[in-house]
Amino acid sequence: MIDRFFGYFSYDLGIDLGTANTLVYVHGKGITINEPSVVAVNQKTGQILSIGKDAKHMVGRTPGHISATRPLVNGVISDFEVTEQFLKYLIERVHKNSFSFVPRPRVVVGIPSQITEVEKRAVEDAMRNAGAREVFLVEEPVAAAIGARMPIRDAIGSMIVDIGGGTTDIAVLSLGGVVVSKTLKIAGDKLNQDIVRHARDEYKLLIGEMAAEQVKITIGSAHPTGEELEDVISGRDLISGLPKEVTVTEEEIRKALAPSVSALVAAVKSAVEITPPELVSDLIHNGIMLTGGGSLLRGLDRRIEEETKIPVHIAEDPLTSVVIGTGIILENLEMFADVLVRSQYEE
Repeated sequence: MIDRFFGYFSYDLGIDLGTANTLVYVHGKGITINEPSVVAVNQKTGQILSIGKDAKHMVGRTPGHISATRPLVNGVISDFEVTEQFLKYLIERVHKNSFSFVPRPRVVVGIPSQITEVEKRAVEDAMRNAGAREVFLVEEPVAAAIGARMPIRDAIGSMIVDIGGGTTDIAVLSLGGVVVSKTLKIAGDKLNQDIVRHARDEYKLLIGEMAAEQVKITIGSAHPTGEELEDVISGRDLISGLPKEVTVTEEEIRKALAPSVSALVAAVKSAVEITPPELVSDLIHNGIMLTGGGSLLRGLDRRIEEETKIPVHIAEDPLTSVVIGTGIILENLEMFADVLVRSQYEE
């Protein structure tokens, strides 16, 4: 009863709990938070020092007793206590100027498809402990498809490829349900690691993942673009131990990313191959939708289109498709009840 009373003064939330970034949709307000999923912790005291953008700036720059880490790995919780503190921070920030002294919101959370029941329960527990009074889970490709305004409730096939930081979710949807589903641990973070490895192997240069991510954004590609792009990367020479800069080209970065990109494209092809023929016919007409930050890799849409022979489109705002989807579900919970995995807890 007390929970319900405080719930009347709380904003209900839709959360895209991502490996790289977490976005929050507030009922009636839209997207109000977009923060890196990074938390800085004092290992001596266990105190949370910083969360989000401020914590990300600390990555690779902290003394030994402070760690700036991501509490989520490959889309699932790897550090329960830190994740709980991160979620509590998000809820309190949303309600900072509200009349709710003890915010108890209802929350719709996006989760990767094909995660285990234990991992699902961990998300529910973390949300409950952070202050949520009711938790609804939705698979991220379903939320992304809803956010991209795809007709997933109709009797036609819709295919979506959601490329996040830790995982890529591939799904074929029809009549509000998932017909084919695949999850890969190849996404934005893996591409960054490919660039780090390339710099180490080719130039004996040690660079951080943030530098690698910047190179990926600036000149990374999955298909020749016809441009002669270059970028400069800085790091530590592994032989001399001194600072060093090298110039890299789009072509060599594309080759560095090639194994991961090929694996991702192969997974998309595999999903098409096991899709029922009637739905494949729909895909030929409707195409494949790409969402998530990884979909912005130059030429990826063209590469997938060439390999699958199916038109490929990039969502209008791929970075926010999942959280917009959770927001649409939040505003229409009864309508989308069939796509939700409701909390196992009883009120």
